[in-house]
Amino acid sequence: MNAVAARLPNPIRVLIADDHRLFAEALEAILAAESSIEVVGRARNGSEALELALELEPDVVLMDISMPVMDGVEATRRIRQARPDACVLMLTGSNATADVDRSRGAGAAGYVTKDRIASELVDAILETAGR
Repeated sequence: MNAVAARLPNPIRVLIADDHRLFAEALEAILAAESSIEVVGRARNGSEALELALELEPDVVLMDISMPVMDGVEATRRIRQARPDACVLMLTGSNATADVDRSRGAGAAGYVTKDRIASELVDAILETAGR
């Protein structure tokens, strides 16, 4: 466990938003091993992510950039408009500059490519949550 995480009094509440069920389940399994993190919900599209982010008020939203109904960038923009203090960490298979710029423009606090998730996700969540 991360040394910073060991000192946290309350777990970081995380919402996972990804339209690929197996990938979302894998993320949840990775995070379940961390006592400093609690997964509070899963969304299958951007619209559901917006709804759950407002209802559950997670500390961090893990947001897939490319989803049906509403993409992750638009969902991030709307979440940040409704909850300016919300922290959104974008997840994507792409590291294209345009995607990074769109994500940051929508208010995302950070960006993790899916190929780096196993090694960087927990630290990125802790950093994004400011802990």
